[in-house]
Amino acid sequence: MATPTSTTPESTTLPSSASSLVVRPGRWVDGWDAEDPAFWQSTGRRIARRNLGWSIFAEFLGFIVWQLWSIVVVMLPSAGFALASGEQFWLISLPSLVGATLRFPYTFAVARFGGRNWTIVSAGLLLVPTILLGIVVQNPDTPFGVLLLVAALAGVGGGNFASSMANITYFFPQREKGWALGLNAAGGNIGTSVAQLLVPIVVTLGAAGTLNIQLAGWMWVPLILVAMWGAWRFMDNLSTAKADVAGAAAALREPHLWLMALLYIGTFGSFIGFASVFPKLIADQFPAFSTFQVGSASLTLAFLGALVGSVARPYGGRLADRIGGARMTIAAFALMIAATLALILTLPLGNFWIFLACFLVLFLATGIGNGATYRMIPSIFAARGAATAGEAHSVGTQRKASAALGLISAIGAYGGFLIPQVLNASQAATGGYTLAFWGFIALYAALLAITALVYAVPRASLARHRI
Repeated sequence: MATPTSTTPESTTLPSSASSLVVRPGRWVDGWDAEDPAFWQSTGRRIARRNLGWSIFAEFLGFIVWQLWSIVVVMLPSAGFALASGEQFWLISLPSLVGATLRFPYTFAVARFGGRNWTIVSAGLLLVPTILLGIVVQNPDTPFGVLLLVAALAGVGGGNFASSMANITYFFPQREKGWALGLNAAGGNIGTSVAQLLVPIVVTLGAAGTLNIQLAGWMWVPLILVAMWGAWRFMDNLSTAKADVAGAAAALREPHLWLMALLYIGTFGSFIGFASVFPKLIADQFPAFSTFQVGSASLTLAFLGALVGSVARPYGGRLADRIGGARMTIAAFALMIAATLALILTLPLGNFWIFLACFLVLFLATGIGNGATYRMIPSIFAARGAATAGEAHSVGTQRKASAALGLISAIGAYGGFLIPQVLNASQAATGGYTLAFWGFIALYAALLAITALVYAVPRASLARHRI
């Protein structure tokens, strides 16, 4: 049986249950219908899973590049760079600002260029910030403006999430989208943890006292090339993937999109914001514990935060399926408030292990909140469809919900810029971070109240559905 792995230049028609599937040159696939059970069982699932695997790998590398500067920044002083704390915060937060902004055009790139083609291009773009990072960190006299530009270019990795999620949603049937998108998201998020774990180890390998900080960029180049090759060789473009500009415009007119974007800033924004700044917070508050020696290499425990948050995300979605997205989101915000309050109360003790435990609980809560909040979005739009048009799962409702997922993920990513900058402002004004943490508690309390009042209580505007 011919499949989309065929390299034959002529069009190929697949027999049996996949008889309507045609593969054209450039691995363009016509006739994709994941909702057809016979096609899905015989052909679709295998092809979709292959595309999902390579999509996860490319997105995983995107998150690594996006968050590289979170760990590189704390190593720059040891490499001879004289940077003020405010400058370090800008190097940490600017990639998140650029990445969040790029998520908007990246959402529509798959339909314009094809999922396979755009994965090759978006993975290839990761070579630019990684190679430039490997060059500029070798000279301590590199101007701050140049460092800032290279850090900004790392934002291309943040855009990969939006295009990857948009691409995978076309491959899977409605009944399996949650599973596929959850794996895709978690596989990407964990890239932050891997970067923070491996970079300190690799750059300190060798003779004692050696710091090959340039390897922080160069070490990812071979893997990026593998991702480009894998996308070229094994992924496919679906002609059925169409840019839904009208659906996006309709979603933007929906007030609940903006409410959910605010909630997602509180959950995912907190996750990516704290993940990016966690290595610096440890270095500032507990310099003796910022690294641990393992033989000749150095290890930082900052990677544990992003790891816990990434692993918790799919469980947040699963729990939301069982007890409701709103209830699970309320629980997540309550836990975020408790963890942040515990952090404020225990900071004067100067105990690193208590500090670490409080942050790990905070990361756990943000991960659970990510999954639960993302799960709420299709439920809300289905309820709105039932309330306004009398049909919860109409084509128009599904188009709006699909567009809203991409837009909300883009807006929520701005939290990765806001969290470090609020901490920066707190340090500049008071010399510490306590004021910022009190501000985060106030935000989480407000978001908890919004979730409870709007989504946990049955309302006519949501067809009396409990979200």
